[in-house]
Amino acid sequence: MEVAYYPGCSLHQSSQFYDLQTRRIFSELGVTLTEIDDWSCCGATSAGKFNDFLAVALPARNLGIAEQSGFKEMLIPCSGCYSSHLMSQTRLRSNKSLMDEINGELAFKVNNHLKLVNILELFLEAKDKGQFDSRIVKQLKGLKPACYYGCMTRFAYDVPVSDNVENPQGMETLLTMTGAEPRDWSYKTACCGASAAINDPDTAFNLMGKILKNAVKTGCNCIVTTCPMCQLNLDAYQEKFCNKAGIYERLPVYFITELIGISMGIPLSEMNADRHFIDVFGLVKELELV
Repeated sequence: MEVAYYPGCSLHQSSQFYDLQTRRIFSELGVTLTEIDDWSCCGATSAGKFNDFLAVALPARNLGIAEQSGFKEMLIPCSGCYSSHLMSQTRLRSNKSLMDEINGELAFKVNNHLKLVNILELFLEAKDKGQFDSRIVKQLKGLKPACYYGCMTRFAYDVPVSDNVENPQGMETLLTMTGAEPRDWSYKTACCGASAAINDPDTAFNLMGKILKNAVKTGCNCIVTTCPMCQLNLDAYQEKFCNKAGIYERLPVYFITELIGISMGIPLSEMNADRHFIDVFGLVKELELV
C-alpha cells in the first residue's frame, strides 16, 4: 500500500524524530509513505491570521502536487498541517471561483479528489485491517497516558472528520490495543498556548500548567500526543511552567508513534527518543516495558 506523505516543516526541523518514527512504523506495517515532491509550508495557523487567501492557497499547492502525482490518499501527521490542508480543501470544494483563481496560478492543479488522513486515522485503518495483529509483541501494562489532542481537533468550517471533535477517542482506542490504560481526563482538547509560548509566555505557561495539573490529578503517568507544537511546548517548557505553577511532578510527553513503537518491539533508542527534554526512558524502564 502506497500513500502520499506530507511531513510539514516541524517534522523536518524540531520534530525530526517524529518523522523518523512515523516512517519506520508504517514501513513495518507494510505501508509505503512517499513524500510528495517540492512540498511547501502550509502556512500553519499563521497564514490565516494575516491573509485568508493565503490560508487556502498555500495548502492548495501541496494538494495539487499530490493529486497530479497520481495519489488518492495523503497522510499528514502534524495536527496543524492536517487542519490547514483539510480546511483549504473544504473551502475549495464549496467555492468554485476561488478554486479557479488559485488553480490559475498553480503548475499542478487541484481537482479535490484527494483523501486526507491524519496519523490516527491511518493507524486505526491498519488496526481494522489486522495489520497490527502479529506486530504487537509488548503489552504496555502500567502505562496510564493522558491522551492529549490539543485544540486542533476543532475547525473553523464544517469539515469531514472521523472522530468526535469534543471528545475524540482515536488515541485511546490505539493505546488500549497496546495494553496501556488511558485515563479519562478534562483537558484532552485544551489549548497549550501554541506559539504564544514565544510572544506571551505567561498566558501559555498558565495553559500548560492547567493541562499538566489535570493529568497528574487524574493519575496519569505520561502524556501522549500527535501534535508537534503541543509535544514541544509541554516537553521543552515543562520545567518553567511547573516551577511557575508550583507543580512538583514531571511527566514524559510521548508521541503516539513512540508508544506504538515500544509495543511493536522497536527500541526507543532507534526512534531517537533521546531528543526529548523531559526523560522518556525512565518510566518505561521502571514498568519493565523496555
